Amino acid sequence: MCERRAAGDHVYATTRIILVCATGILQFGLSLHPLLTQEYRHRWLAMAAFIALACVTAVCCGWVLRRKPLPVAGGTAVVLAASFGAFSALAPDQRFQASDWSFGLVGWHLLLLLLDRVRVLITVLAAHLVTSMGLFLSAGVPDRATLGAAGAAAFGAVNVQLAVVVITQVLRRQTHEAMAVAEQKDRLEIRVLTAQRWEQGQRIAFADQLGSTLSLLAGLADGELDPRDSDTQRRCALAATQLRRLFAENDDVPDPLVHEVGACVDAAERRGVDVSFAISGAAVPVPSQVRHELTGPVVTALSAARIRARVSMLRTDAEVRIAVVADAGAELVVESTGRVGVECDVYGEYVRLEARWRKQRS
Repeated sequence: MCERRAAGDHVYATTRIILVCATGILQFGLSLHPLLTQEYRHRWLAMAAFIALACVTAVCCGWVLRRKPLPVAGGTAVVLAASFGAFSALAPDQRFQASDWSFGLVGWHLLLLLLDRVRVLITVLAAHLVTSMGLFLSAGVPDRATLGAAGAAAFGAVNVQLAVVVITQVLRRQTHEAMAVAEQKDRLEIRVLTAQRWEQGQRIAFADQLGSTLSLLAGLADGELDPRDSDTQRRCALAATQLRRLFAENDDVPDPLVHEVGACVDAAERRGVDVSFAISGAAVPVPSQVRHELTGPVVTALSAARIRARVSMLRTDAEVRIAVVADAGAELVVESTGRVGVECDVYGEYVRLEARWRKQRS
């Protein structure tokens, strides 16, 4: 959203650069000649209005080039006051004629100042047009030719300025649409890359797990390993639990961490181990790699459990803990990782493993 707003501001800033150049050309290229050659009822008032409008153009030029917000309120007041002064300097029969250089020029100044405030701009332009026509008609009812010339001049000036407003709004909308399409494309590309990396990681994990499992099966098939040996039974239980967890990692479920721990518990229960599973706290988002490291101690402890085990999970906004107490009969070796800390304690024939992950504060 911020990028779209910045894109809209860029459209306004670019259009204002064009407008400030056009306003300067119109004022000094087209308006200066009639100011110097035509007769005015109050020449000093016309000159003062011209200078005031030139100052507004100069100030806007500096602010536009620096991409700074324009002094809208003060600039609009100066422009309207200069318009009234220039109009008052004319004789009644000169209004909307060649001598009336200020009418169309004032609209460009208002367009420059109020380009990003369309409703205010339309209101001010309408008020300026109505006021100018009111002053024109207050001098007396003009003939048909004079009225037609005045209407044509007013329509031509206002029509071009409204066309600029419409074009700017169309460009701004198209820019927003283009930005939305680009953002959607970027999101899709990120999803595709994420899916590809996840698929690659799953393939590697399956290959590693199946490699160790196949070597175990090969040892059993060749008679190198005795199925009655406690170490072989522990290795088989470990491999079965790891495979069960690996399969669970691919499931699309609302609470992946509980689902993966539950898969480990189910694998132990299938071996006849009495397992109790307690959960405290609401679900929190946990990255997949962190979930894998958190469930590592669970896999190790439950695969070594003989008769009973207890699994407890505590989840808060700050951290996630998973503790396993099992009658493994010996100390288990589980190393801490960079993100997950692991503690191991032995109490007689019972072993307690706890994995802890602290969420990083953003």
